[in-house]
Amino acid sequence: MSAKTRKPSVSYRCTECGWTTAKWVGRCGECQSWGTVQEISPNLEHGRTRAAASVAVPAQPIGQVDSSVARFTPTRVTEFDRVLGGGLVPGAVILIAGEPGVGKSTLLLDAAAKVAGGPDPRTVLYVTGEESAAQVKLRAERIDALSEKLYLTAETDLSAALAQVKDLKPELLIVDSVQTLASPEIEGSAGGVSQVREVAASLIHAAKTRNMTTLLVGHVTKEGSIAGPRLLEHLVDVVCQFEGDKHSRIRLLRAVKNRFGPTDEVGCFDLEENGIRSVSDPSGLFVSRTPVPVAGTCLSVTVEGRRPLLAEVQALLDKSSTAQPRRATSGLDGSRVAMLLAVLQRRAGVALATMDCYVSTVGGVRLTEPATDLAVCMALASAAQDRPLPQRLVCFGEIGLAGEVRPVPEINRRIQEVARLGFTHAVVPASPNGPGKIPPGFSVREVTTVSQAMELLFPPRQG
Repeated sequence: MSAKTRKPSVSYRCTECGWTTAKWVGRCGECQSWGTVQEISPNLEHGRTRAAASVAVPAQPIGQVDSSVARFTPTRVTEFDRVLGGGLVPGAVILIAGEPGVGKSTLLLDAAAKVAGGPDPRTVLYVTGEESAAQVKLRAERIDALSEKLYLTAETDLSAALAQVKDLKPELLIVDSVQTLASPEIEGSAGGVSQVREVAASLIHAAKTRNMTTLLVGHVTKEGSIAGPRLLEHLVDVVCQFEGDKHSRIRLLRAVKNRFGPTDEVGCFDLEENGIRSVSDPSGLFVSRTPVPVAGTCLSVTVEGRRPLLAEVQALLDKSSTAQPRRATSGLDGSRVAMLLAVLQRRAGVALATMDCYVSTVGGVRLTEPATDLAVCMALASAAQDRPLPQRLVCFGEIGLAGEVRPVPEINRRIQEVARLGFTHAVVPASPNGPGKIPPGFSVREVTTVSQAMELLFPPRQG
């Protein structure tokens, strides 16, 4: 009697992170994603590709590789080129993600028109799956983004979009968005994990084989992360995040991943009615225009990427009518502001326990750098004493729970930036190397504690 054939065991794997399990679960135990655990075929679990294939392109010494094909081509959208590291690279696949209505399509349509109508015109194919061709043309007319070499097609079928690429042979392909395309050969609706993976893999293969730059628009989830499998971010060459408050015209473009340039650059744009405009010097956009000093305001310098930006923090205090005072923030981390309130009361003797506190930034900018701690504290202290800070003054520094003011990076660079904008005084944290070279006519005072900063900025009134 022959031995019974052992039935191959079935296992399951997460399509996001690769976590495996012996039984199916609705939520991945590693990355906590829902609906990403799928069954693995026993024949494919350990792989079957073992025979070597013929080599189409033999390996060559790295010194003999032609790197000229990977040169940058500027889009003539200066802030976009800054974030990308110099422009578009042939064969590169760039993913741009952001919330609905933030301006992703407007930015890419403007860049497409400038690439197609520049000094060296290039063929551009714009594939839209969210709007009709007529709707995109209306936007192009409004922002003056029409060009003879800019081609437009409304497609949601992946095979049809690839056929357009084959016929037109564009040098730049824009897909808006990757979640709207679907392959008829893959099960599931457009935007699903399997569909997004197949669409991205097909477009990346086309971009690499044709040496065609590809820009993909990606949706984001409610948490702000890019929708779809995490594999999508690993496959592309560049990942950019487009940010901005819907109630503000200012938009920021950040490079989260960049194989061709730095990931610490930030591009600033102004989303106007007639299109989107690069802002090369955005510092003045985040500062109020009051002619006289007002209590409860303080200016700070934050470094976004490699660029120092001037920003203003405003604070308002009012006697609370409830047992538990209210704490409200806008543009700042609420938990960090609560910590700074406790430090001010405990270490500097500012009575805030019975006050409603409202802290906000100007211009819709969001400040996350700890270097703005000192400005937040000085704005709160100014509001508590109803005494405005001196004009042409900036404060920056990180504050610890012991009330100490810690050094922050790029102190001299921040000083040079505010001096260029016409400011004359700065309160900065003391550092072993000092503040560096001080511009003529500029005064710098170093402090080590919050109480020392308050004694400097709020001396006792005479009489």
